[in-house]
Amino acid sequence: MNQTSHSATRPVDLSVCDREPIHIVGSVQPHGFLLTLALPDLTVVQASENAPSSASPGASLDGAFPELAVLVRRYLDGEAPQDGATYLRTVTLGSGSSRQGYEVAAHRVDDLVVLELEETDNLSGDAGLDALTPRLRAFVEHLHAARSVEDLCQLLAEDIRYVTGFDRALVYRFDRDWHGTVLAEDGSGILPSYLDLRFPASDIPAQARELYRRNRLRIIPDAGYRPVPIHPSATPAGKPLDLSQSVLRSVSPVHVEYMRNMGTMASMSVSILVDGALWGLVSCHNRDPKRVPLQARNACDFLTQIFALQLAARERGAQAEQRLALGAVQARLLAYMAEEESFVDGLLNHPDDVLALVNASGAAVVTAEKCRLLGATPSEREVRALSDWLAARDEEEVFVAEALSEVFPPAEAFADRASGVLAISVSKKYASYVLWFRPEVVRTVKWGGNPVKAVRPDPSGGPDRLHPRKSFEIWKETVKGRSLPWTLPEVEAAKDLRASVLGIVLRRAEELAAISEELQRSNKELEAFSYSVSHDLRAPFRHIVGYSNLLKTREGANLSEKGRHYVETIIEAAFSAGTLVDNLLSFSQMGRHALNKVTGDLNALVEEVRRKVQRDITPDRTVRWEIGDLGRVHADPVMLRLVIENLLSNAVKYSRGKPVAVVEIGRAPPQDGEAVFYVRDNGAGFDMAYVDKLFGVFQRLHRVEEFEGTGIGLANVRRIVERHGGRTWAEGRLGEGATFYFTLPIREEAH
Repeated sequence: MNQTSHSATRPVDLSVCDREPIHIVGSVQPHGFLLTLALPDLTVVQASENAPSSASPGASLDGAFPELAVLVRRYLDGEAPQDGATYLRTVTLGSGSSRQGYEVAAHRVDDLVVLELEETDNLSGDAGLDALTPRLRAFVEHLHAARSVEDLCQLLAEDIRYVTGFDRALVYRFDRDWHGTVLAEDGSGILPSYLDLRFPASDIPAQARELYRRNRLRIIPDAGYRPVPIHPSATPAGKPLDLSQSVLRSVSPVHVEYMRNMGTMASMSVSILVDGALWGLVSCHNRDPKRVPLQARNACDFLTQIFALQLAARERGAQAEQRLALGAVQARLLAYMAEEESFVDGLLNHPDDVLALVNASGAAVVTAEKCRLLGATPSEREVRALSDWLAARDEEEVFVAEALSEVFPPAEAFADRASGVLAISVSKKYASYVLWFRPEVVRTVKWGGNPVKAVRPDPSGGPDRLHPRKSFEIWKETVKGRSLPWTLPEVEAAKDLRASVLGIVLRRAEELAAISEELQRSNKELEAFSYSVSHDLRAPFRHIVGYSNLLKTREGANLSEKGRHYVETIIEAAFSAGTLVDNLLSFSQMGRHALNKVTGDLNALVEEVRRKVQRDITPDRTVRWEIGDLGRVHADPVMLRLVIENLLSNAVKYSRGKPVAVVEIGRAPPQDGEAVFYVRDNGAGFDMAYVDKLFGVFQRLHRVEEFEGTGIGLANVRRIVERHGGRTWAEGRLGEGATFYFTLPIREEAH
């Protein structure tokens, strides 16, 4: 007994087997002969080498075997021929001591009829389904009483061996990787038991599995046979004859070698198809050569189809029960998500149901802002790395894996918590996911021999080829890095949850769109009101300032000291109110002014504004300007001038207390297709706790006694930049200065 310990998949190159053209081998087994007939006159165009000489290529079937011609025409005149070979009847050919019985089968290949005659000792052909009816009836009754899939398989193995008389009958199920496990066995004790053993996918390569799906029956009466070639090798169309549906088709030399190494000289297989997919095989073996009549094989096919129907019904029933249970969990989660402002809260507040939805041991909800973990999961950093990998794949909305480390190697570090992953994408734009995890389930698998095929040199000097293993002694393997598989209902439940989340998000988006539309309407009304009021208030405030100045100059001598103070206060207040009204009018016009974008040199604009700001600086102050290379921008120059003027004026104003005020204007590295600019000063700065107030209307972080202003300048900056499609933000520290950033979309001609 051998033992190994590693993951279940091996990097063995079996492409040679996968490419073997086993459906066009050009030969048949010698226990019968094959004729290819052209329509409509049934002329023989191909014949196996062992066919009677009267049926050689070019002969007419009517002349060679008139009774066969009648059978073939009756076959063609019937209903549309089914997929696969059709049994016609048993006939006797020849005379005297050379009389031989044949079971006749036919099938279509393009515009040809392939006729196969298989030797039989039953000349009457009465060993058909009728003789097996009692057995079939009992089989059906027992199927209904079986409690498990294994019990169903055992019944099938027993009845197939009874019908065929083989030494051993196995029922073999494929897994997702096409490895096969023997679920049931019935034998005479002559051949060793393979019950519970596993056989690798390489034993039955991909093209062989496809043949098993298309042609449910295959028989090899004698593994020591010599193939009988078909002449000519090509059909009238100039291509090899497709023997996919043939009952006599010769098999791969690798398979014959496999049988001999197994100690069997005869075999038969019947495919188990569930909903058209290959579920498994019934595989029969005999130590000595053995021929099973076609009628008996058809009975086995019939038994297997009944079994497959019962199996499908059971699997659907089990899945329906699981869907019902998971549907109840999903309904609760949907109600929870609908009640919350965010679907994320609906999930996080009910972790048990989130895990129960797909029978997971851990889960994570990943959004752009945060990663929330539930149950047994990898660390937040590991989950983030996994979600980034999923986002980079950008292939599927639902990702399923039971051996995650095979496709995502870093997962090996957390296999004990997340060997299996089921993930749904909630948003591609923001890489948001809900992920479920299952831990590693370490188990020992018993293989029927070392599953790795050996490559040995061809003694004839040809290319090296794969050879099947010689020993079928139990080979144990410890499988790690795999979780229990996710079932179809569990995957469907995850998909349904994704649809529910998207529905909730869409509904919220529609609600927000409606609110946004209402806000836009209200903003337009407020904008119009602001414009009207500020425009109408400008004249009264100017009159107040004007008449107050007249009163001060012409009647000031007649006023008391207190009266003159009152007049000064009126002038100052009216002037401030007028300035505020002017700024309000400017702010309201920002939304009404149409953008007139042109491409220009930002340094030239900054220099022009700098000179204007410099003129308003008192002679007792020192301001050092540091202006970098700002490049060219595509913007409305009038509005952009207001942005620069506000930012530079603020920088000069708030650095008033410094012996040397330093104002820096520069261009930072681009971000996401945007040019980034900044204005930095070494002035009063601000507390970052209040940064969100900076760009609001009438929002001030300093008292008006310290720094004059109306609190509208930065609001204007943000509004202008946003109308250009850019962003604004600020950074600062109290007493250490502030930096104000704004971005503008990059255009090629702006560089």
